[in-house]
Order: sequence, then C-alpha cells, then structure tokens
Amino acid sequence: MNRTPAGAPGDADLRERWRAASLADVWLRPGDWYHPAVDALVEAVEAGRGPEAAAHRLGAARGSAGVGMGEALDDVTCLYRALGRPVDVEAVRALAVGWAEGHEAVPAHAVVRDPGTGLATAEYLGERLRETYGQAEREGSTASETSCLVVLDVALDDLDAWRRMARAATVGRTLDQVFGTGHPMAVLSDGIYAVLCPRSQGTPQLAQTLRRVVEKNAEILGLAGAMRRPTRVWVEHLPAAHADAVELLGQLGR
Repeated sequence: MNRTPAGAPGDADLRERWRAASLADVWLRPGDWYHPAVDALVEAVEAGRGPEAAAHRLGAARGSAGVGMGEALDDVTCLYRALGRPVDVEAVRALAVGWAEGHEAVPAHAVVRDPGTGLATAEYLGERLRETYGQAEREGSTASETSCLVVLDVALDDLDAWRRMARAATVGRTLDQVFGTGHPMAVLSDGIYAVLCPRSQGTPQLAQTLRRVVEKNAEILGLAGAMRRPTRVWVEHLPAAHADAVELLGQLGR
C-alpha cells in the first residue's frame, strides 16, 4: 500500500507535497498513506473538478483500513495546505461520509475508544476515575481536592451525520493538541467531552485555551456552523465518592 505510482508531472508533484506535509504533521504510519484514491483526488483538484467522488472513495478506504476519522480529515487538510487553498467543505463532507461507510463495513470489536474521535468512552473514563479516587485515598487526600474535569460542550441539534462525524473528529484532535498525553479524555455524548485534569490554578486558563483552539480549528475546516456558539467550556469539581463521579458523567452527557 506504500507504492506511489508515477502520474502526470503536476499530479505527482502535488501528491508528493501532500504526502510530505501529512507525514510531517498528522499521519501515523508512513507505509499505509498511499491508496489509489489519493491519485484520484489529486487529479480532481488539479483539474478543477468536483472532489466529492474521489474524497468519498478515499474516506471509505481510510475507514476500512482502521485509520481514525481525525487522522483522515487532517490528511485532507494537508492536501489543501499544499495547494495553498482553503479546505473544500464538500471534500470534507464526502470524506466523512465515505469514512463512516468504510468503518461500518469492518466487523465490530469491543473497544474502549470511540472510533470517530479516537477518545476513550465514558465507561473507560469512569474506570480511570476509580484509579484517581483510590490514589487520592492512599495519599491521605480526596479526589475532589486533587482532580477535576474540564468539560467541553459543542453540541447542536439537527446536524446531519457527516457534520456530526467531522465535528467529533475535529474536537478529538483538538483535545489531543491542547492536553497531550497523560490526561484521560472521553466522549460523554454527541458533542460533549470531558478531560480529567489535576486541580490547579492553571486549569481554568487551560480550559479557555481549549475554547479558542476548538473554535479556530472549526473555522479552518469550515465546521464553525457545526459547533455550539459560544462554545461552552467549564471546570467541574469532582464529588466526594467515585460512584457519584460516575453518575456525574452520565448527567453531563445528557
């Protein structure tokens, strides 16, 4: 799958610039980046044709190959960056729809991660909270003193499926970008997310940074209309008991 066949000189040049940008910034495994649909999408944008069919085909290939939607969307963003053009919203839409169809064709397995965002499920975050409460107790403290949740709400009603999926992927990548590794994060429901953080003076500022980056990334990808405005971000204090914290996750997701 890592073959890169020769094409028209202009197409090959754009393809290689796209590949280089993607591998440098977003793509996880260089050997599985190439697919024939890459060439089809390059040819379409170079010729000024509608990119929807090729983007849909590429999305389906990414979804069936196990590539996360966030990675697939970021990859196409790299194509338009290589072109020096704004991201084509119709290409993003077609890619997301194709990704969903490709992903749904793969046999389901029990997972602890949401495939659309790459984030953990609420159930998994509940188990991480159990560890947090246990560690605080062993250290002679309480989880409500040591930790908190940063909650992000971008939910909107009446969005079509592709915009929900594209929004979810964008938020998942943004949470990773802002918090990095070491912070358990989860999807609580469509458009609502939570991050387990140390309770410190810097956490409210980090929450505000998250709001700004979410809105900026949505603008770049043409998804501002798929986000609640203003975006809601707040710090949620943890209750005294783990069982109450799990119940809180359920309440936040409704």
